[in-house]
Amino acid sequence: MTDLRSGLGEAMAAAFAALGLAAEFGRVTASDRPDLADFQCNGALAAAKALKQNPRRIAASVAGLLGDHPAIASVEIAGPGFINLRVTEAALSARADILAADERAGVTHATPPRRVLVDYGGPNVAKEMHVGHLRASIIGEAIKRLYRFRGDETVGDAHFGDWGFQMGLLIIACADAYPAIATQLERLQTQPPAWTDADEVALHGVFSAAISLADLDRLYPAAAALAKTDIAFRDRARRATAELQAGRFGHRLIWRHFARITREALERDFHALGVDFDLWRGESDVDPLIARMVVELAEKQLLVDDQGARIIRVARDTDRREVPPLLVVSSEGSAMYGTTDLATILDRKRFFDPDLVLYVVDQRQADHFETVFRAAYLAGYATEGSLEHIGFGTMNGPDGKPFKTREGGVLKLRDLIDMASGKARERLREAGLGAELSPDEFEDTALRVAVAALKFADLVNFRGTSYVFDLDRFSSFEGKTGPYLLYQAVRVKSLLRRAAAEGVEDGPIQVEAPAERELVLLLDAFDHAVIEAYDKRAPNLIADHAFRLAQAFARFYAACPVLSAEGPVRASRLALAALTLKQLELALDLLGVATPERM
Repeated sequence: MTDLRSGLGEAMAAAFAALGLAAEFGRVTASDRPDLADFQCNGALAAAKALKQNPRRIAASVAGLLGDHPAIASVEIAGPGFINLRVTEAALSARADILAADERAGVTHATPPRRVLVDYGGPNVAKEMHVGHLRASIIGEAIKRLYRFRGDETVGDAHFGDWGFQMGLLIIACADAYPAIATQLERLQTQPPAWTDADEVALHGVFSAAISLADLDRLYPAAAALAKTDIAFRDRARRATAELQAGRFGHRLIWRHFARITREALERDFHALGVDFDLWRGESDVDPLIARMVVELAEKQLLVDDQGARIIRVARDTDRREVPPLLVVSSEGSAMYGTTDLATILDRKRFFDPDLVLYVVDQRQADHFETVFRAAYLAGYATEGSLEHIGFGTMNGPDGKPFKTREGGVLKLRDLIDMASGKARERLREAGLGAELSPDEFEDTALRVAVAALKFADLVNFRGTSYVFDLDRFSSFEGKTGPYLLYQAVRVKSLLRRAAAEGVEDGPIQVEAPAERELVLLLDAFDHAVIEAYDKRAPNLIADHAFRLAQAFARFYAACPVLSAEGPVRASRLALAALTLKQLELALDLLGVATPERM
């Protein structure tokens, strides 16, 4: 199913080729001047430069070969040699009918499909999520949905931070704070022979009564600070970490408790944002692989002894900057952060064998991933280019620095969602919306508006840029905002309900009015926007398309009465409205934004 732009591009390429010129000169784009043309081709200028010929003469020759194309109403030469194309109303009408009949609203599948794993979120055990997790979650979810929609076998992995020294710190901190916990940990050094699942449930109850996620969130910063000044405390935490990783039974039980209560809170907050993972694999899942992996790396002669540590040198002769080695085993004999990441690549190869792994992580981690990826390629755990860091900028406060609370602390993600929901309630009431909704429906709508405000404000920017957090602007029902898009979607739903109540049915689409023409051209551009977003890993292109589509519908709705029109015109416009809603909701769903039924 070819969109109009692609079809015209094929015709233009054939025309250039017929003149003995490279088909690549026939690239067609949306017109820079929609008032003059629907599409344009600038290839005559590039061809003229390469051949040292007059560009207008080349453009005229190409135009002469397009005169009988059934979809082209006119071909005009503008300026130094731009070729402007205007599409026939019949071609627009036929294309709109095809889109209306297609459940994917014109989006094609990627060929061939790939196996893609998206690593995003990156939450840590024993910590509530804060605003620093917001961008990874939002961007990663959108990329996962985008790749899945295009037909790739795609899974999203939260990559749970549940291993390492921080776990030892928490075990010791809890033992010091709660004597009953210390007693249990001392008693259960090894698993008793008669231990049952019921015993574990009972002990989990003991842990739960003493330790909540709020307790862990309070204990960890204090423990981390103490470990920097109290050598004895630090050594105890290191021993606890080693004992945990060696399988000490009581330590494993309390560690599972940490993970359980953390995951419950994380799933609540992620789900509120419309973010859901297929996998909750953590750093601990690959710990059993590390010892054998280190042996294998040594056998491949990749490990180099360096001041008591063992490293993999990844620098290349072509590097223009220094690329540090990967530290695999520390001088103390422990596995490092990069070691776990390398083992995770090996683990994913074994259980999923992905063609592509996308790491949606802060741009500031770029150097780390460069080192890990090169080590993975050297080890044969991944093929060159199959690992990609999808970096992003920061969400900043008015001072241009990463967003903080008024007190200077890190804002919890749950508090941010609550803030946005409160602002959404306020905005709905200010706009006179939601009065006909039940209290539960109003709360659900307010949450959807809040999530739309947060997500769209993030995704409308190219992921590599930073942006300033401004909840008042993000939650407005006017301008380039998520709530504006929801309002337009609900507006169409209301129109369709009124049509159904009046017994009005849609019919074949006949494009006549300028506003109809503009709307269909935008609807036709959806596939191209999705493909470009897919290729560039850039959800902002979907966000931009959704906004322009909503604007075009608003102009269409103002200029082209629907239910008050007569006969085939009314049926056509109703079909256009239904098609717009379908495509708008598809675009919003790719961004992880759900639309309410009413406002």
